[in-house]
Amino acid sequence: MGARVLLAFTLILFGLSSASAQSNTPILSGGAGFFSATQGDNTFFQPVVAPVLVVPLGEKWLVESRADLRGFISREDGSTGPYQGQFFGTLEYLQLDYNANSHLTITAGRFLTPFGIFNERISAIWINKFQDAPAVAAIGIAGGYSDGFMLRGALISNDRYVVNYTTYFSTLSTVNKFESERTFGARLGVFLPKLGLEVGTSYQRKLQDQRMNSFGTHLSWTPSGLPLEVKGEWAHSLSGQGYWIQGGYRLSQFGGPNSAIEPVFRMQQFFRSRLIAGDSLPSTNVRRPEFGLNYYLPREVRLNASYGRQFISQSTDVNVWEFGITYRFLFPLLPGESK
Repeated sequence: MGARVLLAFTLILFGLSSASAQSNTPILSGGAGFFSATQGDNTFFQPVVAPVLVVPLGEKWLVESRADLRGFISREDGSTGPYQGQFFGTLEYLQLDYNANSHLTITAGRFLTPFGIFNERISAIWINKFQDAPAVAAIGIAGGYSDGFMLRGALISNDRYVVNYTTYFSTLSTVNKFESERTFGARLGVFLPKLGLEVGTSYQRKLQDQRMNSFGTHLSWTPSGLPLEVKGEWAHSLSGQGYWIQGGYRLSQFGGPNSAIEPVFRMQQFFRSRLIAGDSLPSTNVRRPEFGLNYYLPREVRLNASYGRQFISQSTDVNVWEFGITYRFLFPLLPGESK
């Protein structure tokens, strides 16, 4: 179903883009990957294709869409029995953007919930340093997707600092592939260009069922002149609170000018306060340090491997081994155009 929705939308937008100026070339990009993970005695595999479609419509308008087409292959009884597979299609966002000016962009449609930084900026399979999302990233994102309106831009921008903002409203939707919750939220960040540092805070109010507030802070640091990247979040809701922080240092030109190797580390911890149905968070306290290695090959291919130890209160601790390969692609959709 998800693939059919994506295909229909692609054909519609291709027709729109053909009528626009030749300079407004629609771009199809995204990533494909194959991942394996072993948690304790259970091993599963995930083939993934995540296409991204961008269609400019003149100088002010832009249509963006991303889908996630994923399989989940595991043994029938967890660690024994024959392998069996299920396949899922998710339309992650389908949005129309109007760029009024540098201070305001108006978005309507389905978009990634902008709480913290992981869901919106890091979750793509070709960006994420690790195979899975940190547990605490589920706080404040209401399933990850919102259907409604969003305003964003720069309140202040100069050589010393940039103050950026995002605010949004999402409506309740039970339509298949377009599910969302009724929420309101905002995010405010300050970026210091000379330091390569951004800090910010997020807020969300759930406006249905058990109404609740979620709060969060985030950090992103990419110092100038160093191939270092540090990111992290802390978040709190009625369900509990927790944090994650990760760092990666890319050793450039390892094995050739177009290759690099990157050791990475991530620490995450979640403290459960109360059980709330459907919050997508661990049912008890969890702590998980992880170490990994990403190997970037020519032609946008990346190999990754990681090991973590998951410490679970009132349960057995488990080792987590993950391996994967991703390929990043990008090409124009109109013949005769190049990117």
